Amino acid sequence: MDKPSSPEPSGNPFSTPIPSIYSHVRGSTTSSDGQDPAGTLRVRRRFQSSRLVGEFEKPWLRDGKRALDWDRIIFYTGVVIAFAISGYLCYDSVAKVPKHEYCLVLDENFSALDKNVWSHEIQLNGYGTGAFDWTTDDPKNSYVDAEGLHIVPTLTLDTTDLTPAQMMDGYVLNLTRDGTCTTKDQRLSDLSQISRCAVRSNATSGQIINPVRSARLTTAGKKTIKYGRVEVVAKLPKGDWLWPAIWMMPQDSMYGEWPASGEIDIAESRGNDAETYPLGNNIVGSAMHWGTVYTNDAYKLSQGEWGAQRTKYADDFHTFGLEWSEDYLFTWLDGRLRQVLYFNFNKNKNMWTYGKFASTNVNGSAPEDPWSHTGRKNTPFDQPFYLILNVAVGATNGYFPDEVGNKPWTDDSETPMRDFWLGNATWRSSWGEPDTRGMVVKSVRMWQEGAC
Repeated sequence: MDKPSSPEPSGNPFSTPIPSIYSHVRGSTTSSDGQDPAGTLRVRRRFQSSRLVGEFEKPWLRDGKRALDWDRIIFYTGVVIAFAISGYLCYDSVAKVPKHEYCLVLDENFSALDKNVWSHEIQLNGYGTGAFDWTTDDPKNSYVDAEGLHIVPTLTLDTTDLTPAQMMDGYVLNLTRDGTCTTKDQRLSDLSQISRCAVRSNATSGQIINPVRSARLTTAGKKTIKYGRVEVVAKLPKGDWLWPAIWMMPQDSMYGEWPASGEIDIAESRGNDAETYPLGNNIVGSAMHWGTVYTNDAYKLSQGEWGAQRTKYADDFHTFGLEWSEDYLFTWLDGRLRQVLYFNFNKNKNMWTYGKFASTNVNGSAPEDPWSHTGRKNTPFDQPFYLILNVAVGATNGYFPDEVGNKPWTDDSETPMRDFWLGNATWRSSWGEPDTRGMVVKSVRMWQEGAC
């Protein structure tokens, strides 16, 4: 049979014979069939080595310096300048922080309730806020244990002999006759004095005996400071419509009745659960109250607030602080760098002009200036103030805004306390046990500015 002839090239690149990549290990020829006579093949190098072989120039060994790397020089010079500027700014900021000398006037850890430091204020009318609690010195409302001082709201029906019928109608509660009312302000009218110390329940008018009791403790007449520092370590209460407060009032009303002589609120909060109430116990506020009368209180010009996303101030202890001097006043939370309120007294001529009181109207006429005659920019915050710790319940002054949450009363109601009590099914279960619904104060420290 004839051997077939080789096919003609077809144009297919894959049909082109591939050159041999092999060379002989021995000898210089191959057999007729292309095999190495010794039968051994090796791979021919496709590329030549890039290594330098033999003599060649080495310019890096010549005399002289490398060319300057300006990119590196500019970069690292910039880094050094940035660190230098940052260091100077930090130093300058720290150097400008006022460094006052302080004298410790109160170091209270509450191993017991020291009556040489603390007094109870006992009244009925909410101290001007319209709060619903009757403040007492009952051990159920304030006591000391291993945790510290507890200020605990209780239901009046649970802690007194009053019956539900008496609380709603036909009962007279007279703290003056009992000798327990602590109001001793001779400037109050007889009617005002009675409203603070006595109440009669009446079903027709809707007036009831205060349905809850709580406590309010102060250092009035015993421990005061005029400029200085305050630090209070406390856990705030848990429960709807509870109003814990750590604040200060002037020892003497040198410039007139509230708010003419000032008020300093170091920390206020609400006991409502932040998960269901938008102004709840994850928010702490501070404010300074000052004005010529109740209706022109200028606290909106001097208030601050700190809200936390993952913290409820009823879950653990926190430190609430105040630093106060002739030039400034600020409050802080868990450290001086976390300022809730800062007020610079030097930014205006005085508090009268800053509050623009001359343009306000009080009973159809311009108010009188109670402060400028002192010549001090910080009047009325230039007098000794004492500390107050309390837990109020409810109010009619707007601290619990209407139509926010399931508030069972309105501030303009003719019977807000009665409405609050009749809606108790909506809030009683939120109060829990006394150790959770009360404010627990672990320690209080007060320093007076100046040498001891």
